[in-house]
Amino acid sequence: MIPMVDLSTIVCGTKLKNPTMLASGILGETGASLLRAAKNGAGAVVTKSIGKNAVPGYANPTVVDVERGLLNAMGLPNPGVDEYRSEVKTALGGNVPVIGSIFGGNVQEFVEVAKKMESHGVSALELNMSCPHVKGYGASIGQSADRVFEITGEVRKNVRVPVFVKLTPNVTDIVSIAKAVEESGGNAVVAINTVKAMNINVDAKIPALSNKIGGYSGCGIKPIGVRCVYEIAQEVHIPIIGVGGIMNGRDAVEYLMAGATAVQIGSAVHYNGVGIFKEVCKEIKDWMKKNKYEKISDIIGIAQKR
Repeated sequence: MIPMVDLSTIVCGTKLKNPTMLASGILGETGASLLRAAKNGAGAVVTKSIGKNAVPGYANPTVVDVERGLLNAMGLPNPGVDEYRSEVKTALGGNVPVIGSIFGGNVQEFVEVAKKMESHGVSALELNMSCPHVKGYGASIGQSADRVFEITGEVRKNVRVPVFVKLTPNVTDIVSIAKAVEESGGNAVVAINTVKAMNINVDAKIPALSNKIGGYSGCGIKPIGVRCVYEIAQEVHIPIIGVGGIMNGRDAVEYLMAGATAVQIGSAVHYNGVGIFKEVCKEIKDWMKKNKYEKISDIIGIAQKR
């Protein structure tokens, strides 16, 4: 008998109707775009990374197509946390959890932005400590277990909603960073952000991006992301949200088997449109029926047991 399939999953006490989430930086600039993702099947949505003040970002070109993915250096453009309140309000109309992605240059900025984003009504916070192309923010913070511990701990003390930390793969030991999140009281880790990379236009003889260095995303980084989730799951006991190169249902199942409780989809939205969430969920459900699994929890981490 083909089992009934339940795609719901629980992340830090919050139930998602399915394990797919819109990743930060894709369709997250406005409440209307977040709402669109929610109405097209995303189990949760993550906002654009928002800081204390408005940031214009880098000059174009900021995104280029490369082999098996995208290379981007946006420069964390955003309107500032105060102006973003109305966008969150609009996104909440999608009736799925809205997760506020935030960044800061120091502990005080992270705490200030976190408190304001919480007041906007988000279900959780995602601390972006992993952007690979902005000096003084992102990966420069997330490469230090001590700084991750300090910032996560202070944010956690000042908000009531769950705190996720998005990790950079641009480290020698991602597990030690994940442990710092757990030990500081962080509620979940998101693995991974983009891989630091570069592309040169050989005809123009110049770097393809205005910032020269960017972050590589897309299916080319999936093996890195799966490895990171697998290694983290062996050492930490808080939920892991897997992200990086998920283009279809089998990719999502792979992350779940590695130990992820949910997954985020980014570049696939760029390539396949906002309908990708429904497509991935259908493919997950079809795979589960074929393999006689009834619940998402039945497959989370099963590769760890073999």
